[in-house]
Amino acid sequence: MNSSLKTFLASLWSRPDPVLAGAGLAGELLVAKVRLSLATFLLLIPAINAAFFPPDRTESIVGLSLTITTFLVSILVYVLLSREYNPSWLSFASSAFDVTLVSGALVLFLVMNEPHTAVNSKVVFEGYFLAIASTSLRYDKRVCITAGLLACSEYLGIVYFTATHWDLNSPIYSPYYYGIFGWSAQISRLIIMLIAAALSVALVSRSQALLQLATSDPLTGLFNRGYVDDRFAIELSRARRYGTSLTIAVIDADRFKLLNDTYGHPTGDLVLRKLGEIFRESFRQSDTAGRYGGEEFVVVLPETDLGTAQQKLESVREMVARTTFASPKSEQKVQVTISAGLASFPADGENVAELFALADERLFVAKKEGRNRVVTSTEGVAVH
Repeated sequence: MNSSLKTFLASLWSRPDPVLAGAGLAGELLVAKVRLSLATFLLLIPAINAAFFPPDRTESIVGLSLTITTFLVSILVYVLLSREYNPSWLSFASSAFDVTLVSGALVLFLVMNEPHTAVNSKVVFEGYFLAIASTSLRYDKRVCITAGLLACSEYLGIVYFTATHWDLNSPIYSPYYYGIFGWSAQISRLIIMLIAAALSVALVSRSQALLQLATSDPLTGLFNRGYVDDRFAIELSRARRYGTSLTIAVIDADRFKLLNDTYGHPTGDLVLRKLGEIFRESFRQSDTAGRYGGEEFVVVLPETDLGTAQQKLESVREMVARTTFASPKSEQKVQVTISAGLASFPADGENVAELFALADERLFVAKKEGRNRVVTSTEGVAVH
């Protein structure tokens, strides 16, 4: 397997971007509202049947049990989401429930001894496409793939069971209101379901590509200011909810204006691009490194206390100090240093404004004390 194929397969099963994940939560809540509304409406049908037909009617009992279960699960999922409870498995579980709900309706036809309806339904079967299409609202390719494969597997199991337990083309079913049974038609249905899942994956991939274009800084390749602000708010909310640490680092390239004036803006751009490369390689995928403007950068480090973040920033600072840049015009070697101010939740503040202001203040202290340093407190600043 070549590297490009490995990269492609890895991208299919990659976690969604946190900002897209936030949009996915809103989409999940929308799906939960629609599911609950449909479950409430569908609950009336078997309830009326159970009221007017004897309770020993198997289809009435099964139908009522199925819709009551659907209704209760729909309420549970909606309540969890409305309270911002959204663990990583919930999207998988809810999409699997939607798919299995359609399969359950088809199985109900088998219980009612209507096998042709189960395998040739023109109404219930389309529910698979609604379930698969709704996965794109979660903005997670993994959910799209899982739901698509589950739908195909469940439907194939239903068709195989039906074909092996009923003589579907027997004359007793004439005039075949739902059509005669044929494997070619069933295989076509499975292929169409796979195509629907692939379209959902493509839609999510397109959304990710558009997000990347809208949130990237064109010079450094890092995230831009708007994205960093959104991520900071999201990660701080998560840290507050789960009681974890979070640290923000405000970083500035030292004497950058002098560098531009001395060597020209092409050299300055080269330095910024190299700094962006160093930051991308140095921080975790869960961290958010962005260019905040000019020569200023911001890094958000989730689940990281102040001491750990300081060690990381110190190693990055040392790496930058060792790096040399060749000026495009004179080919003269240029060196730069960085200064950084850090602030951590919950020790240094409770909201975005407080933490950013304190980190920026500590960056100012680093500049005042001689630059090329990482400051975590306004007291006891050591000179490197």
